[in-house]
Formats: sequence, structure tokens, C-alpha cells
Amino acid sequence: MTTRVCFQLQVDPSRLDEYRERHAPVWPRMLREIEASGRRNYSIFLRPDGLLIGYYETDDPIAGDRYLAGSQIAAEWEEHMGDIFENLGGRADQVAVELQEVFHLEDQLAALGD
Repeated sequence: MTTRVCFQLQVDPSRLDEYRERHAPVWPRMLREIEASGRRNYSIFLRPDGLLIGYYETDDPIAGDRYLAGSQIAAEWEEHMGDIFENLGGRADQVAVELQEVFHLEDQLAALGD
């Protein structure tokens, strides 16, 4: 069963251009690690004030988190990116605030049973 995961972080607003540059493109080996973790349909959105919202889908969020937590490549990426975030308190992939889903159109349409 697919789980939709949405999270937020805060990028230092004075470093937004640098954040974008570091993601254009992401290291190919990190892209492969994300894929190997089971995450798909992964997007990151960034507001002008630095609010970052990320979204991905996975069949097993716990296994995916565990995989990335043990990945040397992911550790290197998180170290590379860590100085750009505000009030991080750890690796971004491990301390991001997960948001609760309160509405999903397809789920509600399916529940109508038309």
C-alpha cells in the first residue's frame, strides 16, 4: 500500500539560490540511493521565505528511512546540505517535520462509491 509523506524544513532565506544550485542537479549517486530506499514521485517545493515542503510516495516508509539512515552516500549528502537549513538539530532526512495528510481527492472520490 502506498504511503504519501509530506515534510517541512526551513532553508536559510539568504541561501535560497545556493540551495537551488545544489539541487540542479542532485548527485547521481544520491538519486540512486533515494530510488533504492523505495521513495518515488519525490518533489521539493520552496517558498521565497525559505519554507521547504517535500513530498514523496513509498510502500514502506520505515524501511526507507532505515535504508537512508544507514547509507554513507545519504550521510555525505546530508552533511553537504546541512549548513543551509535553519534550526536543524540533526540530519535533515531524520529531523524534518512530517505533516499530517487531511485530504486526498482520490481517496474521497473512491469512498463515494459511484
